[in-house]
Amino acid sequence: MLSKTAQKIRQLTLKMITEAKASHIGSSFSIVEILTALYFGDILKIDPQNPDDPKRDIFILSKGHGCASLYATLALRGFFPEEVLYKEFYTDGGRLTGHPSFKLIPGIEVATGALGHGLSMGVGFAKAAKIDAKKTKTFVVLGDGECNEGAVWEAALFAGQHKLDNLTVIVDYNQLQGLGCSKDVLCMDPFKEKWAAFGWEAKEVDGHNLEELTEVLKKVPFKEGKPNAIIAHTVKGKGVSYMEGELAWHYKSPNEEEFKQAVKELS
Repeated sequence: MLSKTAQKIRQLTLKMITEAKASHIGSSFSIVEILTALYFGDILKIDPQNPDDPKRDIFILSKGHGCASLYATLALRGFFPEEVLYKEFYTDGGRLTGHPSFKLIPGIEVATGALGHGLSMGVGFAKAAKIDAKKTKTFVVLGDGECNEGAVWEAALFAGQHKLDNLTVIVDYNQLQGLGCSKDVLCMDPFKEKWAAFGWEAKEVDGHNLEELTEVLKKVPFKEGKPNAIIAHTVKGKGVSYMEGELAWHYKSPNEEEFKQAVKELS
């Protein structure tokens, strides 16, 4: 069931981006299973009919440029009608902006896409929940290239210091970023050990294995008093053969022939 949902999210994302002649399809495809596990794997405690419920869990897509797949996920989860995806994505006056914008549609907690800021905001939500004695959880998806930003590690230090075990980071470790391979631009290895050194309990998973993702997410907090880091090994452009592992799809939009081929592969 979850695999069919992931496939549907990719199909919707493909159509949205192609029709809008938008970019970042590779970045959107690499996080599809992560979003599927969170929103459909009984992880996030949310209510689409009451999106501002004070008892809700918080989700932040820090790598906001991958928002097309988040919009598709929210539509499938019932936050707004599916037809909004095509009418208002990347259009003048549309609510589905190229990076998520706060308050335009339900399900978006904060504006993101200025890379390196999402974790800091997630830390704020998690710390506030601790102060208020709430049992809610906060989940933040980071890009691996985004982890070049110093603000990420300032927030990571704070979370470890304040024992925010209600905070989970999932790193979309697709090993590509805007200007090349992540290891060539600024190598983060040993990546898991870095998070552990900052006071986090860190685990690595196959970011496209829904069973593995759901299982590990259900186990948070991994250790009392430690924030949770999940390094999800993913493939940029996952699901469409000619996009997989290709940096160009950080920027390109499919043409008519490429769209037809992608539709065929995602069917």
